[in-house]
Amino acid sequence: MKNLQVNIVISPELYSKNPESSELGHKIVSKSIEMINELGFEDFTFKKLGTSIGSNESSVYRYFDSKHALLVYLTDWYWSWIEYKLVFSTLNIVSSTEKLEKAIAILTQEVIEDNSFSYINEVLLNKIIVSESSKAYHTKAIDKENEKGYYTTYKRVVQRVSEFVQEINPTYEFPHMLISTAIEGAHQQRYFSEHLPSLTDVEKGKDNVVRFYMDLVFKTIA
Repeated sequence: MKNLQVNIVISPELYSKNPESSELGHKIVSKSIEMINELGFEDFTFKKLGTSIGSNESSVYRYFDSKHALLVYLTDWYWSWIEYKLVFSTLNIVSSTEKLEKAIAILTQEVIEDNSFSYINEVLLNKIIVSESSKAYHTKAIDKENEKGYYTTYKRVVQRVSEFVQEINPTYEFPHMLISTAIEGAHQQRYFSEHLPSLTDVEKGKDNVVRFYMDLVFKTIA
């Protein structure tokens, strides 16, 4: 994927002005990823972001109504990128088992930077998804935001992989629960491995998170 230029399209519902439309928009997205990763979502502010990019707070608000809106945008961008990887990696594969194996690996493995996107650091964005993304949808406004389609891409990713499960075992009752549990669980295990390692079985040099969820999914649907 290194030399392939890909355009990720995000729903206009998720921003006031499209960050893709200007160099300032690119700076806002790129620097916000660095700062949220460094400071945490609670301590990150548009004022700090504006200062860091040599602009003012009001210029950031022209693109996003709030830092919550920005986090939703970053989350949607991440899942759009993951969806692109899923489609690209499974496009010419006939075997349902192989498709599911590749999908689980993509959903649970450590992220390597993808040079198809010059201003997005996917490694740092993945760290934000692991530690902060639940704050995008654990809000009182979740139902209204869901109606507006804020989380459509994430749901579509789960649907795609659930279909691989159903191809292997059409009688399995809980494909969406299984895949969403694998995704969220893998994020928790990545977070625990850095901060609460006694809650995991992660070993240096072994990607036990991928191995665990590969084992869990396939044994569950067998």
